[in-house]
Amino acid sequence: MSVLEDIFTAGPVIPVLAFNNVTEAVTTSRTLYEAGMRVFEITLRHQTALEQVKAVIADLPSDAMVGVGTVLNADMAETAHATGAVFGVSPGLTAALAAKITALNWAFLPGTATLSEAMTALDYGFNSLKFFPASASGGAPYLKAAGAVLADARFCPTGGVTPLNAKDYLELAHVPVVGGSWMIIRRADGTVDQSETGTLAEAALKIKV
Repeated sequence: MSVLEDIFTAGPVIPVLAFNNVTEAVTTSRTLYEAGMRVFEITLRHQTALEQVKAVIADLPSDAMVGVGTVLNADMAETAHATGAVFGVSPGLTAALAAKITALNWAFLPGTATLSEAMTALDYGFNSLKFFPASASGGAPYLKAAGAVLADARFCPTGGVTPLNAKDYLELAHVPVVGGSWMIIRRADGTVDQSETGTLAEAALKIKV
């Protein structure tokens, strides 16, 4: 899908975001946008996550691509898609979820951690995949080996990706982008340090292979 191509060429890092409320989501996403980021994965890890997605979509300019992460089943996919999010991400894939995503014609990154899971996703018609949890599942060496036998698959590794190892993934031809949350810095009171977050976001976009 062209949406996935746009996502993969917007920058080397997709921020994986978990916010505590709508105001924090809007403010922090605006900080990331002003730092140069154009792709935002807001995870369904808070009871207000769907409201966060809608608010961020309404606040950011039209070139921002806001997606929903931690989509676990078909019902969640339908609800997340209805927010107006342009893409979705899941930690894994089931037959029911695959069928719903196909019916919605929604740009989607299903999660895989093994060759068998990746092969299953390819059979369902997905060739852009999330590799999760990346570090715990073998990291860049595993993806290098997987790429040798899964020529049609592209991966976005997340889970344990940091500024120190992001380049190891991005050096692989079948890894156009990585996902991470390291640029979100919280103070001792739990609030987001917007200045430091913006600085780290700018640095993340400068990662080169």
